[in-house]
Amino acid sequence: MWWSAGVRTEVSPVDFQAWWDFVFARRNQLVTDSYLHVSAVVQSIVIATIIAVGIGIMVYRSPIGSAVATGLASTILTVPSFALLGLLIPILGLGVRPTVTALVLYGLLPIIRNTIIGLASVDPAITDAARGVGMNRLRVLGRIEMPLAWPSILAGIRVSTQMLMGILAIAAYAKGPGLGNLIFSGLSRVGSPTAVPQALTGTVLIVVLALILDGLYVLLGRLTTSRGIR
Repeated sequence: MWWSAGVRTEVSPVDFQAWWDFVFARRNQLVTDSYLHVSAVVQSIVIATIIAVGIGIMVYRSPIGSAVATGLASTILTVPSFALLGLLIPILGLGVRPTVTALVLYGLLPIIRNTIIGLASVDPAITDAARGVGMNRLRVLGRIEMPLAWPSILAGIRVSTQMLMGILAIAAYAKGPGLGNLIFSGLSRVGSPTAVPQALTGTVLIVVLALILDGLYVLLGRLTTSRGIR
């Protein structure tokens, strides 16, 4: 029962049973949609991480370069998801390509910013000592600076991942993969018996998958960060 005053809601046993029946009947499709959702986000995060870390490495020593890089990435993030997808569809068509492109663009800012912060916060005395024992610029970056900056970079990756899990749901507008199609289908059929179960199932699964991915990032951080840096 829904009450307009006080925003009070009650879910009856009948509604819960209808939701459970829907989940049980569509369990195979839900597993497939969940896999496609996570797969699209992970692939987009991998691409965004490669690009963002590369940009961060190039500009972190330059205040102007850092400001320009973060400013451009921030500008992309201010573009509404529907608008960006609408701009990409005429160029890339419908489906995976505009979806992944949009996700990569949206995922850049937290990773660029944290890469710059992580690398810039490395104590200069440590890098000077490394150069003093004969390390060149690339070895200092790979063996000293990047390991020390990794916790900050991973934090940016975690933020981007959680953000993209929700944004991907909107990509159903561009016929993208994942659980957004379930939510859009439910919202477009408001009033039918399966409308609420569809939208609710898609939303709950996105939240659960986002929490699982975040837990995996925490485990990854423990496995890849030395105890002295934690």
